[in-house]
Amino acid sequence: MAAGALVARAESPADSKPAPAPVNSAMGADLFYQVLLGDLKVEEGDPGAGFSLFLDAARKTNDAQLYQRAVNIALQARSGESALQAARAWQKAQPQSRKATQLVLQILIALNRVDDSAVPLKTAIAMTAPDERNSVISAIPQIYAHTPDKKLAATVVEKALDDYLTQPATAAAAWTTVGRMRLAADDTAGALDAARRGQALDPQSEGPAMLALEMTGPKVPQAEPIVLAYLAGKPAPEVRMAYVRVLLNAQRLREAGQQLQILTTSQPGFAPAWLVQGALQEQDNDISAAEASLKHYVDLIKTQKPRDESDRGPVQAYLALSQIAEKRGDYPAAQAWLDQIDNAKDLLAVQSQRASILARQGKLDDGLALIRGTPERTPADARAKLMAQVQLLRDNKKYQAAYDLLGTALAQDPRDPDLIYDQAMLADKLGRPDDMERLLRQLIVIKPDDAQAYNALGYSLADRGERLPEAKQLIQKALQYAPTDPFIIDSLGWVEYRMGDKEEAARLLEGAYKTRPDTDIAAHLGEVLWSLGQRERALSVWKEGHVADSDNETLKATLKRLRVKL
Repeated sequence: MAAGALVARAESPADSKPAPAPVNSAMGADLFYQVLLGDLKVEEGDPGAGFSLFLDAARKTNDAQLYQRAVNIALQARSGESALQAARAWQKAQPQSRKATQLVLQILIALNRVDDSAVPLKTAIAMTAPDERNSVISAIPQIYAHTPDKKLAATVVEKALDDYLTQPATAAAAWTTVGRMRLAADDTAGALDAARRGQALDPQSEGPAMLALEMTGPKVPQAEPIVLAYLAGKPAPEVRMAYVRVLLNAQRLREAGQQLQILTTSQPGFAPAWLVQGALQEQDNDISAAEASLKHYVDLIKTQKPRDESDRGPVQAYLALSQIAEKRGDYPAAQAWLDQIDNAKDLLAVQSQRASILARQGKLDDGLALIRGTPERTPADARAKLMAQVQLLRDNKKYQAAYDLLGTALAQDPRDPDLIYDQAMLADKLGRPDDMERLLRQLIVIKPDDAQAYNALGYSLADRGERLPEAKQLIQKALQYAPTDPFIIDSLGWVEYRMGDKEEAARLLEGAYKTRPDTDIAAHLGEVLWSLGQRERALSVWKEGHVADSDNETLKATLKRLRVKL
């Protein structure tokens, strides 16, 4: 049940037209005239008089529609106290009216009289049917979402829910709501305690697990065991999928893949899992597995109920399948997958992929023209077209052309952080470290919390063996903003290796590679292991990296420099 089940919305002017007098109502001629006069007063711009006439008529007739009309007039006149007066009069006259109680609660919260909302909140919950109560309890945090004093709101809600925190049927929902209120009040420890209590009373409830999932991360490591305890039972697939997204955001890709394997095995009809699994497999260059997962996803969505138009899943799948076919050189199949996409919103993505197919066939200029000719529906489309052209040029190793194109864009918007970063990376490709450093330092000034800027600059210095203490400081700064990013940990491992601490370098790189088995990380880890005399392990890591991406420039350069053949 949505929040509106507990809190009635204020009616719009279109909703507030006077209702006809109920059939067989207690309204006589005098009262009927009074109601008409009330409407006239409102139309004449005297809502105060109209309100008084309607509230008086409501009290005389005990008619819910007239009470509602009085409340609406006051709300439209922005007179919260008058609206509260009418709602309370209605609640007193009809104590069993859920709508009257809902209005009292709504108006009190809108007036920021949070302390006074405990009793009507408790009453509203008690009046709810038992089979709807958990939904109503779960909606409470939305009701208090805009309350300035979050701590007071948390205290009030916990007091109102006191009777439901120990009842088996409501305990999990009640503790989850208490936890969310505490979390909104920046009481993370209290929210964690609430999640634990809720799960202890109902281990199968997903509420405490979802609350814990919101806190899961390096700053609250105690939250993740709550999630895992729930997943060890019979979890809802949506909860496991939410955990997968948390893992992906934390760059814990291997663990995300393991959870997806469990999900696709235990819930083979749960389509979103196949889509994400396919995307991960493609990212790992496991093309055959990616194609199978994505095709299974497409088959599932064709047999399931129609999807919301805002769901980008099918488009992502068709684009990914087109890219896979392109990598295999099957250009007709790549085009055929694109033909499945018919939404105008996706035109640029489709045209960009068509451009990539053309470039693969030696028609780069035709591909660029295709992107440039894509219609622009919004101001953001022009920027998206620019970035699509830059990406196409970069993919085809036309680094100078891409660099120049970004330079033209930066001349118009010199403080765009994404454009600056991309141009810095192209400067690196062009062998212009001074330009790269200038751009990255410019980016750090504009966006001092940009972890990737610090990391890129630190890694660049470390890779060239220059100013190594400064390089280490930059990478450590990046880790302050992204402490679990495996690529930044890889950079730290690499600078440790350059500074001579091979054991620490190996430890850091092993951790990064375990989290993200990327070919660049494999190249670095292999070199460190090779230098430590662990040559069999080094060869094994390099071979894994080669299987994942045989064209990786870092791996190729490493093997050539060390004169190693796989």
